[in-house]
Amino acid sequence: MKNLVVLTGAGISAESGLKTFRDSDGLWEGYNIEDVATPEAWQRNPALVQQFYNERRKSVLEAKPNAAHYALVKLEEQYNVTIITQNIDDLHERAGSTNVVHLHGVITRSQSSINPELTYPISGWEIGMDEVCELGSPLRAHVVWFGEAVPMIETAAKICMKAEVFMLVGSSLAVYPAAGLINYVRREVPKYIIDPKIPEVNMRGELTLVREKATIGVPEVVRQLLG
Repeated sequence: MKNLVVLTGAGISAESGLKTFRDSDGLWEGYNIEDVATPEAWQRNPALVQQFYNERRKSVLEAKPNAAHYALVKLEEQYNVTIITQNIDDLHERAGSTNVVHLHGVITRSQSSINPELTYPISGWEIGMDEVCELGSPLRAHVVWFGEAVPMIETAAKICMKAEVFMLVGSSLAVYPAAGLINYVRREVPKYIIDPKIPEVNMRGELTLVREKATIGVPEVVRQLLG
């Protein structure tokens, strides 16, 4: 089977009712990014950061996968599908996708605040301030903050290099290093971009632009690919 790589962004999650990462005013759910999504914020006010991600996690658990998520699952019938997502929710997995790479972590897990490789499942939606990892340090959300390394970016780049079909869904390509992944896709690979506002991309070769929201555009492209 051909290797089909899908890079998904906030647009696909937004249709499940989850707020996009950053609104036009630069705020995330009414908070300044610097106050809730940086290592410095955790140092200054860990209780606020913990509360913020607990609330986001509750929203994620209440959300449901949408038609775009389910359509991507169908591709596994005829393709070797890898989904690389910039999103921190688990909607792809809950829809049934079996091979998902999370560039920015996944909010339904916790991690050690001193060793990001130590991660744990979360029961429910809250991490308590008294919960610690096996090293004794406080647990935090398993999410990559601004100023932190993106540990899965090299893995994702190698996956993109092996793509035989590539799809970009619901991403403005505004956040690096994730936005640079399209540069690893070979020129001759068929590429599909699905978004109401197609981002400016420097991608040559066979390019199909679908100016639709994910729940309409993704099922449409999946039908084409499955013939």
